[in-house]
Amino acid sequence: MHNKNDEFANKSSKRQAVDACIDFLGGVAGGTASVYIGQPLDTVKVKMQTFPALYNNAFNCFLTTFKKEGIYRGLYAGTLPSLAAQVAENSVLFLGYGLCQKMVANMVDKKKISDLNVIENATSGSLAAFFSSLVLCPTELIKCKLQAMREMCSTIKHESPELALQHKNIGPWMLTKQVLREEGVKGLFKGLVPTFIREMPGYFFFFGGYETCKILLTPEGQSKDDLGLWKTIVCGGVGGICLWTAIFPSDVIKSRVQIGLSTDNSQSFVSAVKEIIRKEGGRSLYRGLGPTLLRTFPATGGLFVAYENTKKYLSQAADWGGID
Repeated sequence: MHNKNDEFANKSSKRQAVDACIDFLGGVAGGTASVYIGQPLDTVKVKMQTFPALYNNAFNCFLTTFKKEGIYRGLYAGTLPSLAAQVAENSVLFLGYGLCQKMVANMVDKKKISDLNVIENATSGSLAAFFSSLVLCPTELIKCKLQAMREMCSTIKHESPELALQHKNIGPWMLTKQVLREEGVKGLFKGLVPTFIREMPGYFFFFGGYETCKILLTPEGQSKDDLGLWKTIVCGGVGGICLWTAIFPSDVIKSRVQIGLSTDNSQSFVSAVKEIIRKEGGRSLYRGLGPTLLRTFPATGGLFVAYENTKKYLSQAADWGGID
């Protein structure tokens, strides 16, 4: 007996598994592209969020980092954990997004996910972000610590020069072992609540902005799935700007909690916000927004170009292979 959602019910379990794998691999490709495009400005963002008093502006932070640490150990510090974070997050995110789209379509009695409206797609993205946050938190914790390592070493140098030197030369694997040794597995999930608070509403705006822009840029009578390279970059960039503008204060809190700059590790998210505003003013919650928006347009544009094209070509290959 067939229900209203015949498209989903009639699809073979094999094809549904293939579609899930395609979404997963599309996320891997998108995450890889976004890291190599946007890593230098992401480093600037983290430094300005966690040590705002050390830099006058984003350009000053960029130049100082380049002069003192170079490209590889400076601007591209934390690239390996960042790559792990982005690949893990985006593969799970887009896998979850595809599955949540099908779930939402079932809930609102729509036969095809292409019939979902902007709010329904945005809701699917928000739900998917819950699962991606679980894999993102540990890898992003290591990334943030590595990106701010020079500044952290400077703060402890006068207290323990040997400890500062050890921290300065530490890599991602040694840092991960250190966190596990000192804090256990739960240490890798420090900042998980701020990550949820950042990711779930953030990806509502991310996918909502992306889908809205696709609709606006699609010529009448054409499919929004055939926009081409430049329009896809623009749509991805708009989605990224919507995300970061909405959730930047929670990202500041997350970065500080993960690096260990919060004065009380047990304090709530709200009390952490109040402490920062009291000590540094409300503007500090938006320190680093400039380089973030500058980074996110090409990085997120590249993410969606890689994702959409990977999904397109792999779906065509599955069709040619006769997988129904």
